[in-house]
Amino acid sequence: MLWLVMAQVVQGQSPHGDSFKVDCAACHVPDSWATMRDPIGFDHDTTDLPLDGMHAQVDCRSCHTSMVFDAPIPTDCISCHSDVHAMTVGNDCARCHTPRTWLVDDIPELHEQNGFALIGAHGNASCVDCHTSDNTLAFARVGNDCINCHMDEYNATTSPNHMSSGFSTDCIECHDPMGTDWGTQFTSHDFFPLTGGHEIQDCARCHTTGNFADASPECASCHMPEYNSTTDPNHGSAGFGTDCAACHTTGPGWTASFDHNITDFPLHGSHITTACIECHANGYAGTPTACSACHMTEYNSTTDPNHATSGFSTDCAMCHDETAWGNATFDHNDTDFPLHGSHITTACIECHANGYAGTPTACSACHMTEYNSTTDPNHATSGFSTDCAMCHDETAWGNATFDHNDTDFPLHGSHITTACIDCHANGYAGTPTACSACHMNDYDGTSDPNHASSGFGTDCAQCHDETAWGNATFDHDSQFFPIYSGNHNGEWNACTDCHNNASDYSVFTCIDCHEHDDQNSVNDDHNEVSGYSYNSNACFNCHPNGN
Repeated sequence: MLWLVMAQVVQGQSPHGDSFKVDCAACHVPDSWATMRDPIGFDHDTTDLPLDGMHAQVDCRSCHTSMVFDAPIPTDCISCHSDVHAMTVGNDCARCHTPRTWLVDDIPELHEQNGFALIGAHGNASCVDCHTSDNTLAFARVGNDCINCHMDEYNATTSPNHMSSGFSTDCIECHDPMGTDWGTQFTSHDFFPLTGGHEIQDCARCHTTGNFADASPECASCHMPEYNSTTDPNHGSAGFGTDCAACHTTGPGWTASFDHNITDFPLHGSHITTACIECHANGYAGTPTACSACHMTEYNSTTDPNHATSGFSTDCAMCHDETAWGNATFDHNDTDFPLHGSHITTACIECHANGYAGTPTACSACHMTEYNSTTDPNHATSGFSTDCAMCHDETAWGNATFDHNDTDFPLHGSHITTACIDCHANGYAGTPTACSACHMNDYDGTSDPNHASSGFGTDCAQCHDETAWGNATFDHDSQFFPIYSGNHNGEWNACTDCHNNASDYSVFTCIDCHEHDDQNSVNDDHNEVSGYSYNSNACFNCHPNGN
C-alpha cells in the first residue's frame, strides 16, 4: 500500500482528490506517509461538520472510508450511528445527545418541550414506568393525557368509585400534579363553588348516592328541612321560593338578605325602613304594588283636601313621594291643562270647587263672570268668542292682544291703527270684509273724479292701497288705453262712454262711438284686413294704442 502512495506522490498526484488543495505537510511528517502529525494541521471547523467532543478523537478513516477526502460525506447523525431507540424519538440524535457523551441530562426539559412537564411525582418516575416495551431504549409516545397511564388507578379506585360515579378521566380536575401521591386537596368544584357553609370535607354529605355525577345544584335538593322548619317568617306559608340563594348567602348561620330593588317594587324613602310584615301581612306571594293596597286609610282620612269627595286618584305617587306624606306635590303640567302665568298661583279650589275629577279646561268654565262684565268692548254684545285665549294670555286680563292677521282680513297700512269699533260697530261676529262695507262715504264723497257718476266699482283696492286715499293709482294711458292723448283725447265725456257696464270696467265698447257706429262703413274700411270682425275686442286687438 505504501509503495502505491509513494508512486502517486512521485508522479505528483494526491490520493485525496484533485480538488483537495491542502499542503501535505499539514497532516504528514517527512519521515513517512503513514505517520501523521499530532495534532493534524487541517482545521475541520472550516467544513460542514466541526469536530467537537468525541468526534475530535475519531480516526479520519472512520468517516472517510475513501482516500478521496473531497467526496461528499453526510453530516446527519443517523448516517454513522445506529438508532438504538428504534425510531421512537426520530433520527435527530442531536436533539437529546451531544458530541461529548451519549448520556442525556436534560430529560425534564425535553419532556416539557413535548408538552408533558415532569413535575410532582412524575419527576421521580423512571422512564420505563411510562415507556413500557421489550426494548428499554424505545420511547414510543404515550400521550399527555393522565388517563394514558393511569387508567388502572382510575378503575381500581373505590372511595369513591370513579367509574360508577361518572368522574372525569382528566385526573388533574381533582388531583394535584405537583403532589407526590393520589391524595387531593385540589378538587376543582368551580361548577358549584364550595364557599362558606359549603366548604366541607365530607363529600358524602351532599353526594349521598355514591354517584358523584347525579347531585343537584339546586338549594332545595339539600335544604328543604331548613326551608320547612323556618318560622320567622314561615317560608312555606309565605310562599317563598325554594331558591335559598335569592335571600341567603353561603356563609354560616343562614345569613339572609333580600334586595327588594330586583323586584317589580323597588324600595325608596320610608318604604326602606318599613317592616316587611306591614306589606306582606297576607304572605309574600302576589303582594299588590298599588298604593291603595296599603294606604287607603291615609287616603280616606285626609281632609286638606278631602281626597275621596274631591275624586282624587288612589295612585298616591301622582302627588306624594315615598319619603313623607307632607311632601305632596302635583305637576299640573303632566295633565291636559298645564299651568302658566296667574294660573300657577291660583288656589286649587277656585277651579276644582266641584272636585278634582272631570274638571273642564275651557276658559268659559271659570271666566264667564269676567266675560260678561267686560264693557271695553262689551264681549257679549260684540259676539266675542268665549275662548279667552284667542286674545288674552294667562298672566293678566289687561294683556289682551288679537292677531287680526290670523283672520280672513289681515291688517295693513292704515287699517293697523284704525280703532276696532270703526269696523266692528255692529259687533265682532260676521263683520264683512268688502271695502264698500266701510268706505261708501268716501266713495260717494269723491269728486275728482266722481266715483258714483263715473260708474266706478266699489272695490276700492282696484285703485287705492291701504295706506292713504291719496295714494290712488290709475293711469289709463300707460296701463290700459290712451284716452288723454292721441285720437281719443277730448272725444269722451264720462267713463261710461266706453265702459257701458257700470259694475265691470273690464268690459268696454269701441263700436258704439260715433266714428264706428255705422257697421257698413267700418266693414268697407276693413275689407282687406285679415281676420276682421265687427266687435270691440277685435278693434282693441288691432288698435291697442287707439290709432
